[in-house]
Amino acid sequence: MITGGSGTVGYELVKALLPLRPKVLRIYSRDEQKQFYMREEFRSLANVRFLIGDVRDYPRLKRAMENIEIVFHMAALKHVESCEYNPFEAIKTNINGTQNVIDAALAAHAQKVIFTSTDKAVNPSNAMGASKLMAERLMTAAEASKGSRNTVFCSVRFGNVLGSSGSVIPTFVHRIKSGYPIDITDEGMTRFVISFRESLELILTACRDAGGGEIFVRKMPVVRIGDLAKALIELLVERGEAKAPPVNIIGPRAGEKLYEEIVTAEESSRTVDIGKYFVILPQIGNRECRFEGAEPIAPGAYTSMSENHLSVDQIKEMIKNKAILDNPNLLSGIRHAKPLHPDDIDGGIMETLNEG
Repeated sequence: MITGGSGTVGYELVKALLPLRPKVLRIYSRDEQKQFYMREEFRSLANVRFLIGDVRDYPRLKRAMENIEIVFHMAALKHVESCEYNPFEAIKTNINGTQNVIDAALAAHAQKVIFTSTDKAVNPSNAMGASKLMAERLMTAAEASKGSRNTVFCSVRFGNVLGSSGSVIPTFVHRIKSGYPIDITDEGMTRFVISFRESLELILTACRDAGGGEIFVRKMPVVRIGDLAKALIELLVERGEAKAPPVNIIGPRAGEKLYEEIVTAEESSRTVDIGKYFVILPQIGNRECRFEGAEPIAPGAYTSMSENHLSVDQIKEMIKNKAILDNPNLLSGIRHAKPLHPDDIDGGIMETLNEG
């Protein structure tokens, strides 16, 4: 079962799991419209089921999870600004909802639960990151307090998933193609980035290898936001799809950091390197390292400021290699490249009502 399975990464995970021929694959989310489109696409597959529900609703979640063996918990409020202005909603979904998933998985005797977290959970400066940090801690605590039950709990941390719904690339692309200015909070702002394929590899690696309580982190490249904007402008101009728009520097938004972290200094003391990934061993419970060939990492925080960032040409090559601009779903969910002004809205209906 995938909670939040109708989201961008959830949809890609469904496609990755189908070749494994699961007996049943349940998509659990509250987005009826996205489920409708997915149901149309997967209509011929009898093993794919679509369930409307919210992780805040424990009775519904418990019923939906009956006889499920593996749970990918992806449902969350993910946008920094939304959570900053609605922090208790972040608590209800990202914290209470995660505890509901844990309780339902234990009741269903599920084998594994994999929680998808974010680099914003590391030393959080905003409500979204703080709520995801608490969700990580709930997963680790669930592993330590499960008693004789066999369910394995673990987490994975993403950076910015390239091309995911509502993320920076589709927002920039839509503005560039529409001829509107690009708004950048700070040209020197840095972010870890990860492709859909790499995020799926991370999730499935954790599902296969987790012993319980760990946090799996993909080693990710770093981009500067100003360089990313420049790379996208150059690519779209080269493709003949746009003219170079002006770029505005607007300053950081509420809760936004100039850099992100994937491992804190404290976590580094119990983090091992297993090749493509770092694995953060649990702070409580069993801290035994079960990974062959694992090496301790150097002490200190791993941040997007301390790592080398990609050049503009390297960013362009990455976007080309991953065919991000050719994804037909890149701009799904983007309605307006430019903030609406009241004068842009048709007031005819209101005028009619007022006249009446």
